[in-house]
Amino acid sequence: MKKMKNMIFILMLLMLLSACGEPSREAEQILLSGEGEEAKPQGNQENATQEEAQDPSLIYVQVCGAVKRPGVYELPQGSRVFQALELAGGVTQEADAGSLNQAECVTDGQMIQVLTAEQAAAQEEKQAEAQPEDDGKVNLNTAAKEELMTLAGIGEAKAESILSWRKEHGSFAQIEDLMKIEGIKEGVFSKIKDYVKVQ
Repeated sequence: MKKMKNMIFILMLLMLLSACGEPSREAEQILLSGEGEEAKPQGNQENATQEEAQDPSLIYVQVCGAVKRPGVYELPQGSRVFQALELAGGVTQEADAGSLNQAECVTDGQMIQVLTAEQAAAQEEKQAEAQPEDDGKVNLNTAAKEELMTLAGIGEAKAESILSWRKEHGSFAQIEDLMKIEGIKEGVFSKIKDYVKVQ
């Protein structure tokens, strides 16, 4: 009877140990499997990051205006304007290709705008209007001593006085300020007032 009880006890113990051991192995397999699954996405993330990293040897430029395919284009560093234009399909018939230096090197982030012939002409006209015409008058705020001495009644001494006053007081606000200088009164001023200006 005692032997029978011992046998039953041993059998139950073996069954219990066996039952406990299986889940442990399964748990271990699940754990190992889980680690493998985590490792895979991590590798994919690293690849994605490497792909997204910008190649330092490449630059991006925007080509717009009178070209066939305006847009942003990728170019190798050291590329020229003409290469960017080629990527944009070339210039249109209305383009003024002469308004661009096509041999110029392009830089990252640069915008290349191709003007039409009409736009280029309008731009040149605007620039010409912005430039002051040379009216032959002596600018009191920029003239050198020799230039001041070309004025009637202004010799070396008076020219130096004008330069000294300009240095001490700054720019002339109006041509009448000349009469504040010693030696230049109404008589001298009336001779030169039509030949001087302030800018």
